[in-house]
Amino acid sequence: MSATRSALPRQALVFLAFGLVQLALDTAIYVGLTAAGLPVATGNVAGRIAGACLGFWLNGRYTFAEGGKTRLQRRHLLRFILAWCALTVMSTYLLASIVTGTSLQISWFAKPLVEAVMAAIGFVVWRQWVYR
Repeated sequence: MSATRSALPRQALVFLAFGLVQLALDTAIYVGLTAAGLPVATGNVAGRIAGACLGFWLNGRYTFAEGGKTRLQRRHLLRFILAWCALTVMSTYLLASIVTGTSLQISWFAKPLVEAVMAAIGFVVWRQWVYR
């Protein structure tokens, strides 16, 4: 078994742990800003930016580091930004659709579920492309 393959369970577990911290931060900002009257898109992007800043550093420093070597170079950041933008567009669209179809308050409860889907997609993208 290759070193990369054997790292997968550890990476998945650490990614999940860091993701829960990011999710709490992201959701708190989203709920707070939208409850204060900001548009869904603004609240979602602001929350995701806060989570992304924390997540890029944590995942590059710990989750996907190899042999004590971090993955925080410029190329990693550029790939991260591109992937993050795509996931943020999807997340924002889903939350706006939920608000349109139901209510803002329902979107507050749906936010963690939407972000769980984004995290599952993100794990594959981060592991296979961003932090390579």
